[in-house]
Amino acid sequence: MAERNHTTVTEFIFIGFTDHPDLQIPLFMLFLVMYVVSLMGNLGMIALIMVETRLHTPMYFFLSQMSIVDIGYSTAIAPRLLMTFVAETRTIPFIECAAQLFFVCFFVTSECCLLAVIAYDRFKAICNPLLYRTIMSKRHCVLLVAGTYVCGSVNSIVQTLFIFSLSFCSSSVVNHFFCDVPPMLKLSCSDTQVTDLVLFTFSTVIVTTTFLGVLISYMCILVAILRIHSSKGRRKTFSTCASHLSVVTMFYGTLICIYLRPSSSYLMDQDKVTSVFYALVIPMLNPLIYSLRNKEVNDAFKRVLYRKIFSW
Repeated sequence: MAERNHTTVTEFIFIGFTDHPDLQIPLFMLFLVMYVVSLMGNLGMIALIMVETRLHTPMYFFLSQMSIVDIGYSTAIAPRLLMTFVAETRTIPFIECAAQLFFVCFFVTSECCLLAVIAYDRFKAICNPLLYRTIMSKRHCVLLVAGTYVCGSVNSIVQTLFIFSLSFCSSSVVNHFFCDVPPMLKLSCSDTQVTDLVLFTFSTVIVTTTFLGVLISYMCILVAILRIHSSKGRRKTFSTCASHLSVVTMFYGTLICIYLRPSSSYLMDQDKVTSVFYALVIPMLNPLIYSLRNKEVNDAFKRVLYRKIFSW
């Protein structure tokens, strides 16, 4: 019976945020602006790093990859979110729901790993400045990025296979605005104890491992900064890490609130707001944080703008 009911599910229906007609258009405009700003900011960051030769360094290579990841998971979520405000139907086909869950898991996991990679890069730049170029060679950087995408692929495959091997029989209404792990677990009529344990274990291992990588890197950086006698030198060295620390705090705080809990404790209305934060707010803020608080990026932007003006 469970297998038959599982195979008959061909689509899911999103509840979204609200059914109040007065709020549909304002929320649609708000999220549309956030998504457009996110796209423009991240695409601008990628273009700036590509055209400005002075930014052809390991750190900015990793930042360009993070902009790609930010575009990826915001695009996996935002279009469907916007459709829930303007479309008469809020349905999503079964296969498309599985694909959305796969890509969201892939990009979010990749960003976790990239944040750890950037922390490692800063550790090498500050603690081993003379050997930095040798250690962080182009080949090494490419392998680190490839490793983040492999981790993202493995986790997303496991999450998607375990979720969509469950039975969905009592209802097809998803109390969310996209196909995410917590609402899909809530929706299933199968026994989800094993699935919940496996997915919770995978999420915990990935978040804990990458966060420990960030933490250890910054502990070593802190020790190196404390050895600098000049207060000006300390501030200058720490300023190269301040933007990354801000992004790490926002991103990991959001993930811990959503995924590192047993499924029985999920509160969907709260998780919707938190999900918007990491789906749209963080991708929108990341390029702003890395540009406004980074002198090299500001100078590179001015140089590119200067060249464009005089070329015209």
